[in-house]
Amino acid sequence: MSSPEMAICGIGAVTGYGWGRERLWEGLSSGKHAATLEGGYGRDGDEKAWVVRVPDGGAETDGASRFARAMRASAREAVADARERGWTPGRRVGVVHAEVLRDTAMWQDFYARNRFGRGRDYLSMMPSTPPAMFMREFGFHGPAISVGAMCASGNAGLLTAKAWLDAGIVDDVVFVATDLSVNPQNIWHFTRLRVVVADAEPLEACRPFQEGSRGFAMAEASVAFVLSKRPARSYARVLGGAMTHDAYHVISIEPSLEHLRACYADALENAGVAGSEIAYVNAHGPGTRQCDTAEATLLEEFFGPETGIYSIKPLAGHCQSAAAAVELAVGAMGYERGYLPAPPKVAPGHPQLLSGKTPVDGGLTLKSSLGMGGHNTAVVLGPGR
Repeated sequence: MSSPEMAICGIGAVTGYGWGRERLWEGLSSGKHAATLEGGYGRDGDEKAWVVRVPDGGAETDGASRFARAMRASAREAVADARERGWTPGRRVGVVHAEVLRDTAMWQDFYARNRFGRGRDYLSMMPSTPPAMFMREFGFHGPAISVGAMCASGNAGLLTAKAWLDAGIVDDVVFVATDLSVNPQNIWHFTRLRVVVADAEPLEACRPFQEGSRGFAMAEASVAFVLSKRPARSYARVLGGAMTHDAYHVISIEPSLEHLRACYADALENAGVAGSEIAYVNAHGPGTRQCDTAEATLLEEFFGPETGIYSIKPLAGHCQSAAAAVELAVGAMGYERGYLPAPPKVAPGHPQLLSGKTPVDGGLTLKSSLGMGGHNTAVVLGPGR
């Protein structure tokens, strides 16, 4: 007898649209982007930039940093959501936290104010502290780790959680992906790499799989899931997935797509499904030429002409290490809400690109995510039960 599939039975979110998963869903469903035009950017701080930042909020008791408050708020919302759906924590609840950069602005401020600071202030900003405080809040005693695979961290964290559940290491997992790293320095460097577009509204510049796309708006988010193999009303089931690495370049995708292709093939095999069963490709889709070309190529190789492809980055922005988690949440919630809030088309593009609210008929989803440095990931989702 095969083991039960891992289910997503709770979701929490803090994004540029606001605090809470409903704010995310409503924002995306409106078809309006979450970016705002802010000053203080450019090398000399005299330029404005379109960015997607998490608004102020959260509980002061969750920590001094925006990072800690967002992480704990999203995880707390996911746990409350799962409990309302009938989930009861097992004895061994673990935490997987996907992250790459912490709240960089707070680190800068910390050292600017006091060269060395107080020990407790320093400890509050350590990557292990917010998950540790979250574990203490709920009395969870399973393993707790952080994972990082650049922009693919969300998929990587979800697959790590699945590996724990498949191996029987835990009974349940709270998986959180957090990135609140929008600051002038990061914007400047990514703009120089010609992937971030800060001088135009996202829907004008970020057009995945469409003509005229120049890149993406940098964004922030913290998104959490409760994952379990035990009965509960779920948003979606995680059927399988895979990860590979190009071992080629710190930025560019390996031109032959050999290892990205292997990732797709391995994910389908691991999930036990055929490419013809995939109805939706929830793409990485950052709006850059090489990423969009790679994903469009594999769309045509692996799936039929009826498979739709979409990316929410024109609306939610590119949330870096939390990007795949935001997109996984949208794919999972789409099954329950009955539609996908795809961005509207704004230019000629791929014939299989979805536009606007698209009804979901229960088909399977492949969520792809590519991380800078050569990380390739793919996760297969199916409707919840």
